[in-house]
Amino acid sequence: MTSTPTAPTRAPSPVEAGTGRSVGRPLDRVDGTAKTTGAARYAAEHPHPGLAHAALVHAAVTRGRITGIDAAGAEAVPGVLVVITHENAPAMKPPPPVSVLNLSSLASGSSVNYLNTDEVHWNGQPVAVVVAETPEAARHAAGLVRVSYRELPATVDFAAEEGNAVPQKSSALQSGGARKGDAEAALAAAPVSVDLRFTTPPYHHNAIEPHATTAVWDGDRLTVHEGTQNITWLRDHLALRFGVPVRNVRVVAPYVGGAFGGKTMVWAGTVLTVLAARVTGRPVRMALTREGVYRTVGGRTPSAQRVALGARADGALTALIHTSVTQTGRTGGLPEQVTSQSRHLYAAENILLRQNLVELDAVPNTPMRAPGESIGTFALESAVDELACALGLDPIELRMRNEPERNPVDGKRFAHRMLREAYALGAERFGWSGRTPEPGSMRDGGWLVGLGVASAYHPSWQMPANVTVRLSADGSVVVRCGFHEMGMGGATAQAQIAADALGVPFEAVRVEYGDSDLPSGPGAGGSAQTASVAASLLAACEKLKGSLLALARRSGGSPLRGRRPGDLEARDGGLWAGPAGPGETYTAILARAGRDSAEAAVGSDTRVGKVTGQLRFMSKLLRDRRRWVKAACGAHFCEVRVDPDTGEVRVSRWLGVFDVGRVVNAKMVASQLRGGIVMGIGMALSEETLVDPRNGRIMNPGLADYHVPVHADVPPIDVHCLDVPDPTMPLGLIGVGEVSVTGVAAAIANAVRHATGRRVRDLPVTPDKLL
Repeated sequence: MTSTPTAPTRAPSPVEAGTGRSVGRPLDRVDGTAKTTGAARYAAEHPHPGLAHAALVHAAVTRGRITGIDAAGAEAVPGVLVVITHENAPAMKPPPPVSVLNLSSLASGSSVNYLNTDEVHWNGQPVAVVVAETPEAARHAAGLVRVSYRELPATVDFAAEEGNAVPQKSSALQSGGARKGDAEAALAAAPVSVDLRFTTPPYHHNAIEPHATTAVWDGDRLTVHEGTQNITWLRDHLALRFGVPVRNVRVVAPYVGGAFGGKTMVWAGTVLTVLAARVTGRPVRMALTREGVYRTVGGRTPSAQRVALGARADGALTALIHTSVTQTGRTGGLPEQVTSQSRHLYAAENILLRQNLVELDAVPNTPMRAPGESIGTFALESAVDELACALGLDPIELRMRNEPERNPVDGKRFAHRMLREAYALGAERFGWSGRTPEPGSMRDGGWLVGLGVASAYHPSWQMPANVTVRLSADGSVVVRCGFHEMGMGGATAQAQIAADALGVPFEAVRVEYGDSDLPSGPGAGGSAQTASVAASLLAACEKLKGSLLALARRSGGSPLRGRRPGDLEARDGGLWAGPAGPGETYTAILARAGRDSAEAAVGSDTRVGKVTGQLRFMSKLLRDRRRWVKAACGAHFCEVRVDPDTGEVRVSRWLGVFDVGRVVNAKMVASQLRGGIVMGIGMALSEETLVDPRNGRIMNPGLADYHVPVHADVPPIDVHCLDVPDPTMPLGLIGVGEVSVTGVAAAIANAVRHATGRRVRDLPVTPDKLL
């Protein structure tokens, strides 16, 4: 067993000296040194004696049954230990059905019980695992396994099946649509209208760390090193699949090399690595190739969308229609909330939103950064820009004329919304007033120059989190919570929050995370982790201060006797009655009480009364949602240059102004926001998963042919946060990770429209679509 991972310690920077406030400061990340020096160990880097290596054999057909497997060639390779197929694999329990009463049931990437069936459900599904002494031997042998099939009819062409889509059912987790008034009639009667179709292709996450698992069995106890976004889900899933108690499974994930949604679910590589370790009785590691990730891990669904807008001559929206068709796999996959932002962004008199689904014989899709809103904002914000052109209005002015006071669909109040302020500040900083409205009217030498804007929008969420805080007599603080660090600086942010809550220096706080042996934390998704952990952390700190005050009150010599919690503030390593009043350090309180530490815990551990706890959480979440609309928002400002002869598009300048509530760490927030914008640039200009419509095989499963942005594609990106807390969220936090990718593709498409006069409605925006 490895020790519990912690945020590495390092010398404080000058700005951290003393006990001043930590929240809001651009402090260096506590894990920065470990990551930049190579000391940080990822899932495929943990050494174990006798470690073996595994590789997958992928199905070469789209749908069918296996009729035979010839593993003789693979078994003859020196170093091969075993070839596991459906003919010799031990039985596993099947994945559980998805249920809102058991949120961890969402962990199943697919309903397929890998290697416990002879059925093939998509091109690339694992049909065998080779285990060998070295990764090279395992991969070579995997290429020698010969599998024969009886093929069955398959449905794989999204475009061809679009007409067979069925309405998405609403659930407690996601709405399938909304209606206010008669939007179709209002559209037909509108003096000015646009009615447009948009498409987006499939996308893949391409995290810098491909999926990898190291599994070690010790009797019926299992340790798994895994780059996961949800430690608790993974632990529960593996316990169920392999028939062992949850307490016997430990998931260790101190460092995750990027995920963006792709490591939320439990995919075949993880399950089959654990299976291989059980079969061989040895520790086993499987590090997927980039192609292996494409074949076995879901990506973002393609989409076809209709956005129709009707308006009066002054720009007031009378109709907003947004419908979508997206894909799920026949064996799993969750719908994307494509029309989510269209429920909230514009004060249209009549609204019709509808999401439709088509099932294909494909690897199940999975969440990808800002699922739904990222592709939904492309269509909506492009259509708003086109309506502005039809009206002869500035696109910012059109948006401001339709900025709602309350939620347009149901009249709920906005908990926090500063989109007007974001646009006003952005327009000033970007120099929007210098834009001439006519397409093609701005040039820089031989380049056509275009300016575009779009709104960013992503809902804010809060999940349950269990946290313990221990304060020692030497003044040091340990925060313990099994949350995740995927590059966003979670441990640094929580250390800053704890330091301020207890009034201790930032360098005095150590955060333990990334381990299922810790109090269970929330999954890292929905931009919810920071606020979710902060809520429990703040409560635990208040509880701890209350315990320390109680200790002081019981001592005759304490200057805190007779003081109430509301009379005191935490600063200078203790509790004090105002800026100049009497008080006492925590060290003195503990010394007088003869204690070496004090500890407080907050949270409802879902392992105890799991169904009841999750029902209570869902009930609280729904009550909160019935009262407020909570979201991060922002305004994107984009400048592009287009070569009129070649159709080449270069993004030359970017500004994003965001309302994300309180900023815990300006440096980390800016990094997150820039990262999302870079993802949006890729989505707009280059990224596209190509699927053969005849057999569903992904044709560009790797970075040689799937083009993510490189440095030359990324312009100077200026980001600014309004930094105004949301009063309904813990510490005023809203969520940062995903909002900045929303609206980016639309801002680029709008800028291209301004530069060239051409509206590209099918992503990516490539030269052939402009010539």
